[in-house]
Amino acid sequence: MSKKRSSLKPLQGANRTLRRRLNLQGEVVLATAPTLIVLTVMALVEVLSQQRLLFASLASSAFLIYLDPQHGTNAVRTLIIAQMTAATIGFITYFFLGSGYLSGGIAMVIAIALMILLDAMHPPAVATSLSFALKAGNISNLILFALAVGITAVLVGLERFALWMLAHHSHE
Repeated sequence: MSKKRSSLKPLQGANRTLRRRLNLQGEVVLATAPTLIVLTVMALVEVLSQQRLLFASLASSAFLIYLDPQHGTNAVRTLIIAQMTAATIGFITYFFLGSGYLSGGIAMVIAIALMILLDAMHPPAVATSLSFALKAGNISNLILFALAVGITAVLVGLERFALWMLAHHSHE
């Protein structure tokens, strides 16, 4: 694994003590962005698709980003590569093998192997591969999922900014 970028380590230069010092008010402020992002994604899915469960893993992604926005597991690169690879693999196995345990099992194994090989370890993506393998629907669901992942990636920046702002204001 590369020392420069590893999805299993905190980001280089991350001041993780800032996150540990938050009081209840700071936690609520930091939790607001993930909540709004998940609600936005849910509204988008409701308008454009009936495959709600395909997007459930993004709620776990949002919570991980809230929990530790300065960890490599929650970096934009990791989030996008892991989630989109997993969704694509799940979609492909669904297309060739249909919905079922074989499709889901193969999708999960391939998604995990690719996350390891690409140094893009994001645990909620394992659920994404399974969701798409069990009920992918049509290609528009994959495109909609990509849009939802993009919205979730914005959350990484929002959480890092919110953490910085909370830390900056707590020093004053």
